[in-house]
Amino acid sequence: MTGVLLFVLSLPCVYDPAGIVGRATLGAAGIERLCTEADLARREALPAPGTTARAGLASPTRIPWIVANGWRFTRQPGTKYVYDVPAGTAALAAAEAFAYGADAALRIDPADVQSLGEMLRFLQALPSVDLPAVSDLAIVDDGSATTGEVMNLLARRNLLFEVVTAPSPRFRINITIGDPEYPREEAADPSAFALKIRRRLTDDQRALRVYGSEVVIGRLTADSGRARLHLINYGRREIEGLRIRLRGVYSGGVAHVAGAGPQPLQDRVVESGATEFSIPRLTSYAVIDLVAEPKR
Repeated sequence: MTGVLLFVLSLPCVYDPAGIVGRATLGAAGIERLCTEADLARREALPAPGTTARAGLASPTRIPWIVANGWRFTRQPGTKYVYDVPAGTAALAAAEAFAYGADAALRIDPADVQSLGEMLRFLQALPSVDLPAVSDLAIVDDGSATTGEVMNLLARRNLLFEVVTAPSPRFRINITIGDPEYPREEAADPSAFALKIRRRLTDDQRALRVYGSEVVIGRLTADSGRARLHLINYGRREIEGLRIRLRGVYSGGVAHVAGAGPQPLQDRVVESGATEFSIPRLTSYAVIDLVAEPKR
């Protein structure tokens, strides 16, 4: 890729090689953090987020193949990353890294300066919230590519997991690839393996369900009093009326939607200890803040 810029979410800098765009133009777009080439050292490369076609999977009826990095951030939260993204994807990459609190730099096409600046202003304007991640199950990381691909498929199915070094008594389901309960041969087909885990967990016990889209991945954080849900739309089209189900009883709430402003949550229903609602409009990214109702 020629003529690139680099944006760093968690470091106070953006890279503009040879002043291709210029500090004034970057500042006018809302990009004010500049960095040097040295800031790129020892960063792990990430693929550009989005959806892509796969060889042999050209049928329009098949589920889109999502390229997402949330599972990598969950697996190695202390690692520093760098994206090298083509035009049109910088804003989505910035939102993805922000949603997971990742230390990620973006090497972008100059054509994305304006859209990236708009996303940064949106992210900076969000209310500050620091809540622990919600997980339904644990997966023991043996460092293998097979386990990584299982994490990838679990994340894509919105099956929320925590990465552990040994089985944890905090979770009803602990996945150790290679155990008799989870044979390595089964894990070699990550899609079927993820379905097995979903059935074992049961949909009623899932902390998060997303209805009506195969290209939206959520990250849920919460404590006893409130919750924040990040929704990342990896498709290229806006979604209307996306339906969400959260385990727990929540009242009020607002969806902060990138490029669309605050959106009211619609058609809220509380049933069987879970809360369902719809979002009128989802662009590439939204953050939903909710308040938990006191337990009676």
